[in-house]
Amino acid sequence: MRRAIGRREFLTQSAGLAGAGMAAAFVAGESPLSSHAADAEQKDDAVADPQIPIVDTHQHLWDLTKLKLSWVSGEKVKSLNRSFVTSDYLEATRGLNVVKAVYMEVDADPEYHDIEAQYVIDLCKRGDTPTVAGVISGRPNTAGFKDYIARYAENPFIKGVRQILHVPATPRGLCLEPQFVESVQLLGKLGLSFDLCMRPGEIIDGVKLVDQCPDTRFVIDHCGNMDVQSQDQELRDTWMKGMREMADRPNTVCKISGIIVTAKKEGWTAADLAPNVNFCMETFGEDRAFFAGDWPVCTLTASYKDWVGALKSIVRDRSPEFQRKLFHDNAMKFYGLT
Repeated sequence: MRRAIGRREFLTQSAGLAGAGMAAAFVAGESPLSSHAADAEQKDDAVADPQIPIVDTHQHLWDLTKLKLSWVSGEKVKSLNRSFVTSDYLEATRGLNVVKAVYMEVDADPEYHDIEAQYVIDLCKRGDTPTVAGVISGRPNTAGFKDYIARYAENPFIKGVRQILHVPATPRGLCLEPQFVESVQLLGKLGLSFDLCMRPGEIIDGVKLVDQCPDTRFVIDHCGNMDVQSQDQELRDTWMKGMREMADRPNTVCKISGIIVTAKKEGWTAADLAPNVNFCMETFGEDRAFFAGDWPVCTLTASYKDWVGALKSIVRDRSPEFQRKLFHDNAMKFYGLT
């Protein structure tokens, strides 16, 4: 047993998308590389800095000759309806000093979960790609989950499990059903983490799950999925309350990611992202937050380079130690990477 160290659609109607399965809420298209020239100089200067190595904790890859992803067939995400493989990722991250990546499950149809798991294990074994570990798909609310995860629990490349909880078909409170809770408790016993990718107004349900699973480590994906454009103050207050309570639990960390897809497709700036980013970093602290790319889903709004540049612009006044923890050190420690 390993030692534990330690959104298909997110904003449906009022709330956006983040992560592999949430792309249906956005109009597909190419990255607006010149749509925010006001930040260009800052971004380019930051991106050019080779001193901070990056560990990408949310790398999506999919080969549609091997996996079926029903969610990419929608018209609104047509730019994602193709394979995205390692060579594409290397091109997207070229010059950014991405030294390691943790594969994140891509909301493949459930009958492909074992195929996906083997896909990421084989990818990690190659040793000639940035991908060195993976978080695989799973359905903790099913009776077969125990046998499923037993097949991978001892594999050194598998670090955790995720089920996206904000798809329209998923009811609120699923993560609090007894079978779900029992399965997530099992992950803790196996030294595996669980990624919480849920609606921003339901983070408090995640807190209740965490309280029942004190031995399981949790990753809150995409800054808790709060839309950076939302004017719903009640929703924002609920999200902030939930995130604060989540941060009060010592077995939780926060991914600084995903929110770029909730920004305006044209004309966004780093300042649009900063309130959510800064709130999460200050709430969880410098030792419990880390960067994640969410590529290629981020390309519905921005390129990988622009997302990295925006985040570096936001944190440029923070200490070098803080920045290194955010982009590299915290992820290395959490996932036990070498």
